[in-house]
Amino acid sequence: MGDRSGRLRAVDVAATAGISVQQVRNYVDLGVLPPVERTQAGYRIFTAGHARALAVARRLAEGHGWARTREIMAAVHRGDLPAALAALDAGHAELDRERAEIRRVLGAFETVVAAPPTAAPAPRRGLRIGVVAGLVGVRTSQLRLWEGRGLLRPVRERGTRYRVYDEAELRAAQVVALLRRGAYPFDIIAAVLDELRSTGSPQRVRAELARREQDLHRRSLRRLGGSAALHDYLCHRGLVG
Repeated sequence: MGDRSGRLRAVDVAATAGISVQQVRNYVDLGVLPPVERTQAGYRIFTAGHARALAVARRLAEGHGWARTREIMAAVHRGDLPAALAALDAGHAELDRERAEIRRVLGAFETVVAAPPTAAPAPRRGLRIGVVAGLVGVRTSQLRLWEGRGLLRPVRERGTRYRVYDEAELRAAQVVALLRRGAYPFDIIAAVLDELRSTGSPQRVRAELARREQDLHRRSLRRLGGSAALHDYLCHRGLVG
């Protein structure tokens, strides 16, 4: 334990978080913990401030991850508050973008589900690109473009090497055409197609997107908790009012 002067040993600081002494030393070197003074014999001098910083870093990492936590804490300890806040804001912005994407994918998916089929099922032997283009209402060049972007996956006919679309790929072409008419970007369309191909059932897609949204809510709350701990730490260090 610490002595009467308030000093702590590295092992004492490590014990507060259940980590090794070497990790504590590494955190000092990385700036996660404040700089340390040394005794005349060269031993590091730790204080309650280092234990506090370690607790804050661990709370921050629960929400923001260790990579961003190292960036934030190092900026704080070198006195660069703007850099710390910028890194913090970037973390919250990531969740905002992720939440917006989930909603856009869900909206796109609901658009697809609500739309009635626009063509009869493809025959067992499949359809060639010209027929699919006619059924979907686009040019063959559009289908090739979407294939080049990885949205469509027609197989090649033996011998002729003509593109052949089965029922699933015909439906995929319909989905792409529908969403492009709705001005959805290609990344959202790709996400919708991936969901439909991986889960198949509309109910399962909705459930999966709802699960991701709930997970996002939990991560957002953890990130908020980490940010709150950092605010308290900044107040304690006199960096904010």
